[in-house]
Amino acid sequence: MGVMCEAEAGAKKTMIRVREFDVGRDLRAVEELERRCQVGMSGDQNPDDNGGARKKKTKKGMSLYVEQIGDPFSRIRHAPDHVILVAEYGDEEDIVGVIKACTRMVSRGKTKKKQSPSSSKQQCHQFVKVACLLGLRVSPSHRCKHIAPSNASKHDSALTQIICRRLGIASELVRRAESWSASRGASHATMATTASNTASLALFTGPRFAYAPFRRPVFLGHPVHRHRARLPRAHRVLRLPPPLAAAAYAALLPPAAAEFQPADLPALLAHKLTLGTYLAIERSGPARGPPSYALLSVWDATRSLRLRVGGAPTLLRASLAAARALDRNAPWLQLPSVPDIFRPFGTYLLYGLRMSGPEGPALLRTLCRHAHNVARKNPACAVVAADLGPDDPAAAAVPHWPRFSSDEDVWCIKKLRVNGGNARDDDDDWTASSPAGVLFVDPREF
Repeated sequence: MGVMCEAEAGAKKTMIRVREFDVGRDLRAVEELERRCQVGMSGDQNPDDNGGARKKKTKKGMSLYVEQIGDPFSRIRHAPDHVILVAEYGDEEDIVGVIKACTRMVSRGKTKKKQSPSSSKQQCHQFVKVACLLGLRVSPSHRCKHIAPSNASKHDSALTQIICRRLGIASELVRRAESWSASRGASHATMATTASNTASLALFTGPRFAYAPFRRPVFLGHPVHRHRARLPRAHRVLRLPPPLAAAAYAALLPPAAAEFQPADLPALLAHKLTLGTYLAIERSGPARGPPSYALLSVWDATRSLRLRVGGAPTLLRASLAAARALDRNAPWLQLPSVPDIFRPFGTYLLYGLRMSGPEGPALLRTLCRHAHNVARKNPACAVVAADLGPDDPAAAAVPHWPRFSSDEDVWCIKKLRVNGGNARDDDDDWTASSPAGVLFVDPREF
């Protein structure tokens, strides 16, 4: 199924064919497209600048690049319902565009009362089905149509005029992804980009699709060095088995207190890439007042993505290299030397961060140090990072370095329509609601 579009008034109409991805037929083509093309969302950059990596602005003159490792399904395979759509253009059989989408049940961050059709009692409705649109890519050679006027000399570049018109490939991919999502029962669609990606924001928030900027999570990263971080003696760190971890989250972070918390949180906590869920408490109990605690889980993302810092001045690179050399030759100095972050490196993601009580921030810092000690055992991991809502109190307690952190991310959202008609009316306008206390960032879709 495709859509017809004109490259120029009066020109021959050309078909854009959008179909589902076929692994045996399309894998190599999609991998090549992701390697070389400019991405229309998620902050990805021009291939001439950075090979298609997602770029998060950090310090002035420096950027943090996020690169996926090879697997086209890496960000959607954990969702029970997902799809990859590819686009072909005209008579060509080459793939010129791709988009990924998945649906999942997530919390709204509040409890909505809903009338039961069989009873006069009201029922709690905490979860909604949301679609995530990811990895939109359009081939650089098919973003625009270049046409030279018939009266211009073929070899006279000074006289030749180029008329450039977008072909609508990205728009058709987004439209088809939204249609697929609505057919799966999703009431909202979301996408993520960066504030500096004006092309992506213009496409999604423009009049054609009318997404609304929604949430602004902050990415907080801290380097992993070779030496063990010391934990306060007054704090005790407990590792919770998955069933107990799920019970702890149900009690300490209920769906009504968090946005985008997945309904399958127990499965996430039991996933093989969740290295552990940790609870920190005071050994002697609270001196006075309510008890304090901190809770977080650690996800191994070293197998699915790589990060890299770009744009660093030469002097900084040299000084960090010297610190590493000194640390290797004089380890007794216990220098917290920074790994080589100017080459691709892996990361552990912290998720489900929660704290409470007067000692909560200190306990959360202890858990972050414990996560650092877990990460230092993996040579592929150079940074421990967390994605949090800017208003989350945990954001102020998480240790981080500015060069590994970013506040560039922008989440956008829209209500989906039913069969091309009006937007769904079975839910109030989430797009205009104020943020909940906690923004839960699922590490499976990072």
